[in-house]
Amino acid sequence: MSSESRTAVVIPAAGRGVRLGPGAPKALRALNGTPMLIHAVRAMAESRAVSLVVVVAPPDGAPGVKTLLDDHALPERTDFLVVPGGESRQESVRAGLDALPPGFDIVLVHDAARPLVPVDTVDGVIEAVRDGAPAVVPALPLADTVKQVEPREAGQPEPVVATPERARLRAVQTPQGFDRATLVRAHESVTDNVTDDASMVEQLGLPVVVVPGHEEAFKVTRPLDLVLAEAVLARRRANDGF
Repeated sequence: MSSESRTAVVIPAAGRGVRLGPGAPKALRALNGTPMLIHAVRAMAESRAVSLVVVVAPPDGAPGVKTLLDDHALPERTDFLVVPGGESRQESVRAGLDALPPGFDIVLVHDAARPLVPVDTVDGVIEAVRDGAPAVVPALPLADTVKQVEPREAGQPEPVVATPERARLRAVQTPQGFDRATLVRAHESVTDNVTDDASMVEQLGLPVVVVPGHEEAFKVTRPLDLVLAEAVLARRRANDGF
């Protein structure tokens, strides 16, 4: 794939985020006074390789999300598009893919709940797709030992059945990057509701490669994650001098 390949990003932002508790949808929760979604959009647009960001809104929330984007300063070199999503993440990503105009060979899919991913991570994913990988995921080695268990009801002791070799495991983040045609084919042919787009490409029998992720690309899922994200932003402001 040539270095001139154009890159678009799809951000599914239609989820409710129940683990953060009642209130606004997760992507619209404020982080340092600005909705998480805006932080995530800016993080993607920070890459000079990204020329279009498609935000997939809740099914009935596209006008509100469009107003939200219009109300916040976003890079002028990047185009932005808002489309309504579906009931599942998979349906929402497909809606974003369907809205992409011709001329974009590389597509990133990014979680709105990962608002702080650094631009070097975004660029690293894009570069790996340009170098020929059909699917690319940023990931980190695991710090904790992992146990495979026999699931029980919540709160019940669970028997351990195996201890996977930690050195062979990675915790996957986003943005995940794809050759556009590959991702479209995956969404057309994989019907299982899967947790990430790379696993859909795996089901096609195509290779998925891992590039280094970043500790600041964590997913904001629980109230504690909001505290951590605020701390990261405070440190960035201190380092940047504003």
